[in-house]
This record gives sequence, C-alpha cells and structure tokens, in this order.
Amino acid sequence: MADSLKHLQFSSLVELLCYRALKEPDKTAFIFLQDGEEEVSRLTYKELDRQARAIGGYLQSLCTIGDRVLLLYPQGLEFVSAFFGCLYAGVVAVPVNLPRSNGRSVNRLESIVADAQATILLTNERSLSNVQQQLTDAPNLASQVLATDNLALDLADVWQEITVNRDTLAFLQYTSGSTGTPKGVMVSHGNLLQNSEYIKSAFELTPNSVSVTWLPSFHDMGLIDGVLQPLYTGFLSVMMPPASFIQQPIRWVKAISGYKATHCGGPNFGYDLCVSKITPEQRASLDLSSWCSAYSGAEPVRRETLEKFAATFKSFGFQAKFFYPCYGMAEATLMISGGGVADEPVYCAVDAKALEKNRIVEVSEDTPKIRHLVGCGYAWLDTKIAIADPQSLTLCPREQVGEIWASGSSIAKGYWNRPEQTKETFHAYLADTSEGPFLRTGDLGFLKDGELFITGRLKDVVIIRGRNHYPQDIELTVEQSYVGLRTGASAAFSVDVDKEERLIILQEVERSLLRNLDVEQVTKVIRQAVTEHHDLQPYAVLLLKTGSILKTSSGKIQRRACQAAYLAGSLNIVGEWTKSTSNPVNLPQPTKASWQRSHLLKQHKSEQAEAIESWLVSKLAQQLKVSANSIDIHEPFATYGLDSMAAVLISGELAQWLGRQLSPTLVYDYPNIEALARSISEEGVVA
Repeated sequence: MADSLKHLQFSSLVELLCYRALKEPDKTAFIFLQDGEEEVSRLTYKELDRQARAIGGYLQSLCTIGDRVLLLYPQGLEFVSAFFGCLYAGVVAVPVNLPRSNGRSVNRLESIVADAQATILLTNERSLSNVQQQLTDAPNLASQVLATDNLALDLADVWQEITVNRDTLAFLQYTSGSTGTPKGVMVSHGNLLQNSEYIKSAFELTPNSVSVTWLPSFHDMGLIDGVLQPLYTGFLSVMMPPASFIQQPIRWVKAISGYKATHCGGPNFGYDLCVSKITPEQRASLDLSSWCSAYSGAEPVRRETLEKFAATFKSFGFQAKFFYPCYGMAEATLMISGGGVADEPVYCAVDAKALEKNRIVEVSEDTPKIRHLVGCGYAWLDTKIAIADPQSLTLCPREQVGEIWASGSSIAKGYWNRPEQTKETFHAYLADTSEGPFLRTGDLGFLKDGELFITGRLKDVVIIRGRNHYPQDIELTVEQSYVGLRTGASAAFSVDVDKEERLIILQEVERSLLRNLDVEQVTKVIRQAVTEHHDLQPYAVLLLKTGSILKTSSGKIQRRACQAAYLAGSLNIVGEWTKSTSNPVNLPQPTKASWQRSHLLKQHKSEQAEAIESWLVSKLAQQLKVSANSIDIHEPFATYGLDSMAAVLISGELAQWLGRQLSPTLVYDYPNIEALARSISEEGVVA
C-alpha cells in the first residue's frame, strides 16, 4: 500500500477516501475515546465512505455545488463523517467551534454565518437542542440545522458522483479577525493533498504510524494533522475531546502509551500541562518509547518546556530527540517548516538587546540578557521561505530579522470574499528580485543554515494557548464594559511572565471617573468582560490617567510602546490589579485526604453541598492566588476572570477529589459555586 500510493496522484480527498474504502474496506481509520479513556466508537474506511455518501446525498437534495455549510460538532467521529459528507456533496465545509450553552460565542458564530453566507448548519443529535436554542436567540443564524448521525445510511444510494478536482474549494478555515470580523481562509483539495504529502514526508509517516490527538477538529492543526493526514497516509487516528485532556492530561499520555502511538503533538502549553499536572504515580506505568515525533507548534515553542518534558518522561521511554518543533498557519493550509524526525531540536542563543533592534548576534549560554530560540526546521517539497524587510519588501541580510514569507502549492487561495486583503497577504513580491507571489505570514524570524527561527510578530496579535486574539477586539470589549472608560484609549498586548505569554490591559479613565474611582470594581468588571467575550484571563489590568496612553501623531495606539512602558514601569497609573504570583499566607488548601470522600457519603445533601462549596472556594482561591475570604459563592465564575482552561482543570481536580466522573465543562456550565455544589450533591457524590 505504501509503495503504490507514491505513484498515485489523487485529484481530491473524495477520490482518496473512495480509494481507501475500495482497497482497505475493513481497516480501522478512527477511534474515539469519549472521556479520553473509554473507547466508544470506531470507523473503518468502508463505514466512513458509506456515511459520507449518505450525508452527501442528503445535502445534494438541499444545496447546490459550492454552497457553504457550517459544521458545529463536539469532538467525535460524527464530525469526520459530516466533513467528508460535505466534500462528497461538493459543498464547502465550514468547521466552527460548538457554541457553549451560556451563549458567549454566539456573536462570533453569527459573524461567520454572515461572512460565509451559510444557510445550513450540521451537528449531531446530542448537540441539536443546544444549537437550536442558539438559533432561537440569534435569528440571524442560518435557517436550517440538521443532525447527521440519525440519517438513514440508505441515503448513500441516492448520492450522485460529482466532478471534484485539486482546484475545487474544500473548506473555509476561519481565523480570528480584527474588529470582530473573522476571515475565512479558502483551502482547496489541492492545498490539502499537497500539505498532507508535505507532513507525510517531513515526519516520515507510514501506514504503520499511529496518532493520538486531543486537538479540536474545527482547528486547522486538529483537522489536517488529526483527521486528514491519517487518512492520506493510511494510519490509525485515536481522538479524544480537548477538555478531557485539559481536565486530566494523563489521559493523552496514557493513550499514547496504550496505543503505541508514534505521531502526536500540540501547542507548547499542552506539554507544560503534562509536566505540571501528571503525578509520579500516574507516570509509573507509562511506556512512551514508540513516540518518535512529538510535534510542537501553533504558539511559540519554548526550550525550557521541551527540556522539562524530556527530563520528566525520560525514565518512561521518551527521548529528547522525539521533539519536533514546527511552524505553520491556516493561510498555508497548515505546515510551513519542520526538521528531520531523527534530529535533536536545534537551539540558538542570541543577544536580547540586539534582537530588540532586529539584529541577530549569537552569544554563549552564560551571557547575561540572553534569548533562547528554538529552530522550527526548514522548508520541504516545493515550499520556499524568504525573510523580507516588511517596509522595503527586499530580502534581509543574514544577520537581520525580517518578516517570514512563504510560497508553494500548500499556500491557500486567499480569504473568502476579501479581494483586497487577499492581495495584500497572499500576493507579495520581492521588490529586488520580482520573485513571488509569496504569503506574508506577519511573523518575524530569520534563517540560520536553512533552519527557521521565529522571533516575534509583525502584527499586533496576542497568541495564548495556540489561539490568535486581535487586540482591537479585546480593547473594544474593555472600553464598553464600564461607564467612564475612554473610547479609543486602551491597549491590549502580551508579555512573558514565568515563561508563559500573559495578557496585559491598559485603559484610560475619564476625568469625571477619577474623582470617585473604585479601582477594585472597575478592574473586576473589565476582567469579567474579557473572560466572557474572549475566554482570556488577564494577568494585569492598569487604569491610566486621562490622556496618558501612548499614541501616534495620528491618534493610533502604540501597543509596542505601551508594552515597553509597562515593562519599564513608566506608565501614568491611577489604579491597577495584577494577579498575584504567590499564594497568600492565609490561603487554605483543598482537602485531598481519602477519608473526605467517605465522610461526604454520610452527610445529608445540604452538608455535602457545603463541603463541596468549601472545596471549590479553596481551589478557586488557590487558582487565582487570592484569599479565600474574597471568593463569593454567589458571584458568577466569570467575575473572577476564570477562563475555560482554568475551569476545566478545576473540574478535573474536583472529579478526583470526589472519586467520580464529572463533565470537563461543568464549572462554566453552572452560574456560580453555590449552584454547582448543589447540583453535584443532589446527583450523589461517588459515581
């Protein structure tokens, strides 16, 4: 099979799946672990092809070729079938994050529906009522919502084969967009086939490879590397929900060990979670010797993270050379650069001061003010990487940082219905050589002996846990959160705190508010608004004197200058809130003694609820590094700036303390501590 595929030139992913279903009908393609542990469903190539035909046949009765169809699914194999059902029908798939029941993500969903002009939403039966409720609350959403997992498979017989080739648009990958308008990257079948071959070559993948992924399928890395790449190369993909991994990171590593996985990875923060949350007892039975390509991408790759992870899991078969730092983005389908599978990660130590001036000066490890950079490999196949001066649009000399430009068959077709932005981003030419077109990535870096190093970002984009956030959107949310905050006078940016990128918010206040400024209340409202609308936990909120925020002569916010002033401590501050970096002396620690669970069983429900409330108060205080006395059980969780990852981590620890399974989304599915504790006690403590 592996040798024959080298000589096959597929015209589309439809042709590829049909080929797999014909040649290897009974081979398992996908396995899904519902809670990250229990295997609840499988799909063979034949079953996937049959389901795709059924969904495709049904869509053909509702749509015309080229229509856009939204996919709103929880992580699972229903999404895989629906995605291929769209391809079989010749409609354009639009994967989107499933909205939460609290409705916070409806605005983004409405923006995507409007931009894509989609009229049909697909989901599964389990999520149907939630999605229908979103439709009721937001009448501007698409007019039809359909569950695909209850469609009759006989519909496969009415499917009509259509002409699909490498130029046919396969799906739209929506990315964050400034001022709240997401942009749809147009990805063709040819882009996907080329990038799949790219990944296969770079990682030396074979039909004997195995992947275990927790990356969400609506995200480019989760979709292309977790779903399409296994199909392309013909190896097994084991999938689990992202929240199940975050709730208990051992689930991912245990599955890698159990399924003898070879090709798994994710953003830098995922490896950090494994180091900090997996206990020595949990590690004891692991065997990670099969894991030969542990890729790290989607956010800055940190040397310290790689070294800590390798040291932590060395005794369990993991080797430092297994790490595979790489670089990519949705506009390039996915992967742009990566190294050799057998190679150790490449590091480069440079002078931090020189780097601030976009100069590369290599220094020894013992030099003060040093910056450690991790190499992200090199270009493969027909991809070319150039480092260009973003102003002159000419090639940079070797010792200078510039914007990373990329060209090749993996580069997407552009942004949906955005010709000007497409021209600006996808059709760049070098002024000194006329070479092009190139994709302007907006990222800064340099090449050293062919190895790509990422140094920062040209655009003001905040990247936290692999997600891009435009500061303009955050700033708008902040300005509108409280009366008396000045419009057009806020700045959102990130800084490195304890080797982690953290969000900083600056906001001017009106003179009228200065007279009776309640700093605690204003910063609390700002944090709550940012958490609710952007799922971000601010590290610091600084209120500034009227007219003091740094702007250009034309009135634009100078975010980098604001960042520098924050780091230098030179801002004109009238009030601030900063997340504490150490636990207060009077902070109680949640009880973890085994007797506590048995004691809970003997209590009445009201007493159980009180005990759970006490645990949650202590844990929330510990998470936020504040006094337990400052936690109000009636206040919404969002009041404390608790983002989704922090909420899922708390639900995981609560589940372990109670000795029962709890939904990973439990904490943000309930309005406050009191309601959550009452619900758990009424259901019973131990599963």
